[in-house]
Amino acid sequence: MNIIAFIFARGGSKGLPGKNIRPLAGKPLIAWAIEQAQAVKRIDRIIVSTDSDEIATIARTCGAEVPFMRPAELARDDTPEWLAWRHALGFIRNQQGCLPDVMVSVPVTAPLRLPVDIERCLDEYLKGDVDAVITVTEAHHNPCFNMVKQNSDGTVGLVMPLTNGISRRQDAPIVYAMATVAYAVNPVFVMTQTELFAGRIKTVQIPAERAIDIDNGLDFQIAEFLMAQQKRAVSQNDHD
Repeated sequence: MNIIAFIFARGGSKGLPGKNIRPLAGKPLIAWAIEQAQAVKRIDRIIVSTDSDEIATIARTCGAEVPFMRPAELARDDTPEWLAWRHALGFIRNQQGCLPDVMVSVPVTAPLRLPVDIERCLDEYLKGDVDAVITVTEAHHNPCFNMVKQNSDGTVGLVMPLTNGISRRQDAPIVYAMATVAYAVNPVFVMTQTELFAGRIKTVQIPAERAIDIDNGLDFQIAEFLMAQQKRAVSQNDHD
């Protein structure tokens, strides 16, 4: 079975400039994603899709392939990442004459994931009857109780009002927050559909402390703090 991991890392980032190569605990952020993918033995290739020469150089130094550069029109702030997925898979189809059996996306912005989180996505995908496996974490807010949206008259209302007499949050439908830890996807599905939820989607639940998604400076500081906590815990265990 041919399993290829892709890491999508464009050069521009308004929330945190230079985010994808910013040093985190002594390594460029992208290095964490590459190393975590390298630890999954079932993955045959690790390919970085980027429009940045600097990111490409660092990715190659870390052991990933960068066999193509992403076109600028697929690296804008408003470009759906789905199109970058299709571009990368199109390159592979042209290069090796067919699509891989499984595409794994390993986002740069979730450096606290463990290789086992990627493994679990693959395990769930390989059970069959699914187009994609995504990662989720327990939601801190429930749209039926404590998430509101702006109304046209300036007031606010619940995102998802309940109409069946439920008055306790514990009795409301269980909801999860999507996490950017990993995706395992059918490449044919990506090439023939236009968005993720057009297909059959299953999930792997990730602990909140491993699901941090770095989008801005505060997220980065939280990741640094959690990384430091992990290092202290490991060091303490080594000395016990």
